[in-house]
Amino acid sequence: MADRLFELLERKGLVLGDGAMGTMLQLAGLTDGGAPELWNVARPDVVRAIYQGYADAGSDIITTNSFGGTRYRLKLHHLQERVFELNQAAAALAREVAGADRLVAGSMGPTGELMEPLGPLTLDDARTAFAEQAAGLAAGGVDFFLVETMSSLDEVQAALEGARAASDLPVVVTMTFDTNYRTMMGVTPAQAVQTLHDWGVTVVGANCGNGPAEIERIMTEMAQARPEGVVLMAQSNAGLPRWRDGDISYDGTPEVMADYTRRMRALGVQVIGACCGSTPDHLAAMRTALDGPPLAHYEPAFDVSALQGKPVSDSTARRAARRAQRAET
Repeated sequence: MADRLFELLERKGLVLGDGAMGTMLQLAGLTDGGAPELWNVARPDVVRAIYQGYADAGSDIITTNSFGGTRYRLKLHHLQERVFELNQAAAALAREVAGADRLVAGSMGPTGELMEPLGPLTLDDARTAFAEQAAGLAAGGVDFFLVETMSSLDEVQAALEGARAASDLPVVVTMTFDTNYRTMMGVTPAQAVQTLHDWGVTVVGANCGNGPAEIERIMTEMAQARPEGVVLMAQSNAGLPRWRDGDISYDGTPEVMADYTRRMRALGVQVIGACCGSTPDHLAAMRTALDGPPLAHYEPAFDVSALQGKPVSDSTARRAARRAQRAET
């Protein structure tokens, strides 16, 4: 089966993802404890409008409302028997909005269970659950699976094998490095990009976390360890969450996210999107930044001495910027 993401990368060089789904559903009235995936059939107009908002903002990729679409997450809402239905609906709505010009990414998030030996979830059971979810997403028309917000390589392995058992569609993987620049399970950015390359994943990256400053360092480490042929993907939260009047909001303005986009581009990241707290307004600013000129000079926004013997030199940044420019031509 053709890899439409790589076809898009070859054509455009730089690809814009989309933004948060949970944030937008909450703004539309989803309450704490509600099942986002149920809205794919109960409130399809709302889900479709969120997809359309990102399409109108200039996103090249529309991500399905299926982050918690495994039977383990859906069981919390007594929906574990509706895995195929809810995932298929999520993908079909996205496909309707995306049309032929945009891609649909089938979101597959963590099960929420700890895997053996730390917990009860076996590799076989996790693999089966992810295969079940992937089958629904594939039936709904996704172009690739996006295994995202992962902390454990064991769970990534289960998701990867499950997706591949269900379909021959490509799989993209992003992990979350929000614990002192490692995942909660101790995986480093270099370990992630190298291991996933060994497993045949060609688009690898980071999402969520603690905002653009953190993800900039993560993507720098990934860029330094990246094997030949690997494409990097970044989807940062819109800044940091803040409590305000009893609600959570994020401090990353559209201008902050536009600057993050330029910096990711300078590092050679080719797929750039956003995560928690982001809205179509953020993505519209990111689209403008991606379509504009690259940074004339890139200087890291973090303490380069914190990297283990791998400072980011200005020449390294210039080479990354040149790679990004060549990708556009």
